[in-house]
Amino acid sequence: MYAIIRTGGKQYQVAPGEHVRVEKLGGEVGDTVELADVLMVADGAAVQVGQPMVSGAKVTARIVEQGKAKKVLIFKKKRRKGYQVKNGHRQMYTALEIKEIAL
Repeated sequence: MYAIIRTGGKQYQVAPGEHVRVEKLGGEVGDTVELADVLMVADGAAVQVGQPMVSGAKVTARIVEQGKAKKVLIFKKKRRKGYQVKNGHRQMYTALEIKEIAL
């Protein structure tokens, strides 16, 4: 059984027991979160596709980690003018362990 969920403006394919890294969610490590934006659920040959959500479906997950991703460097330069700017960005993320997919 697997599901496609939407969180943080992105879509993820998840199955029970998997670990997935999503955009930052509120909550502490060890908390349980319910993700209600379920776009599709597949259980063997039975596939339910939402329009846009599957009604009554939800994914339960446990927060495993809150952290920052690796730094992305942004470098801007104008040739022959001596203009250089170097910036960095570290995106916050939440690591989830998928517990169950309920219909």
